Amino acid sequence: MPFRIRFTLIVLASLLAAILVLPLVWPVPPLEGTRPAAELAEEDADWIDAGALMLHARIAGPDDAASPGAAFLHGFGSNLESFAPLQAGLADRVRTVAWDRPAFGLTERVLSWPDENPYGPGAQVGHVLVALDAAGIDRAVLIGHSAGGAIALSAALRHPARVSGLVLIAPAVYRGGGAPAWSRWMLGTPQLERIGPALMRQLGGEPGESLLRSSYADPARLDPGVLDAYRRATRADDWDRALWELVKASREPDVASRLGQVRVPVLVVTGLQDQIVPPDQTRRLARELPSATLVELQGCGHVPQEECAAELLSAVQSWWSDELDR
Repeated sequence: MPFRIRFTLIVLASLLAAILVLPLVWPVPPLEGTRPAAELAEEDADWIDAGALMLHARIAGPDDAASPGAAFLHGFGSNLESFAPLQAGLADRVRTVAWDRPAFGLTERVLSWPDENPYGPGAQVGHVLVALDAAGIDRAVLIGHSAGGAIALSAALRHPARVSGLVLIAPAVYRGGGAPAWSRWMLGTPQLERIGPALMRQLGGEPGESLLRSSYADPARLDPGVLDAYRRATRADDWDRALWELVKASREPDVASRLGQVRVPVLVVTGLQDQIVPPDQTRRLARELPSATLVELQGCGHVPQEECAAELLSAVQSWWSDELDR
């Protein structure tokens, strides 16, 4: 064999060996300064038993099962504090429940489970019913943001008897919901199993906070309480490993082909400065739903419930009166 070819093969073999071996031997330092998630929660926090884990929640409003309630599903990397102004505004009139979806906020981080993976989309749809039952809500308007919007749609399709309406805020319905199918086998390899949690740590600290600010049209509007809740979530034990479990369990949304089956009124909201779920995607969703009202908020980015809370609350209350109180 010519030396040039032999040398090339040696180089390629060395590179392949490095790719396969280095992740297994590269030192991954343990997280420092973390605590059990429950110890980071407020004393008056609500907790919902979801079987495999305990959901950190906030339940508020009059206990009136005869009227529709409201349930809040936040997006990727967020937590229930994202909806605090909207929940407070609606809790004056209806029963409400918000919770930290698994791998986020202060919900318990578990790394093993007896049955269904609590980080998977199927289990998270099931958590909607668990949360409604815990709050004593028979039927609810599901208010979902970004990835939480796709879960809210799935819940409405799977459990129509429990859903009175939908409010979808910058909903991630058409793309961006998980790893492509062709790549999922790699997520379970020993190499990625070892370094995956370390990769998730990039969502903590300054890189994660920069991503959070980029969700705003005006980053100066980022509320200190929202930022503090984000930081607390990254002080919980095993937050990086739980987030990796969610990434492995994630799937692309499967609701786009079933939008015609949605039989409840829907309010669809976009911030016109949204750089994550572009307004055109949200407009498309409003067109493809059988009964949808579209609201476009000027000066808002990807998180209108935080950046334009008063305007969003007004839009939701007006839509609620028109569509549900008739």
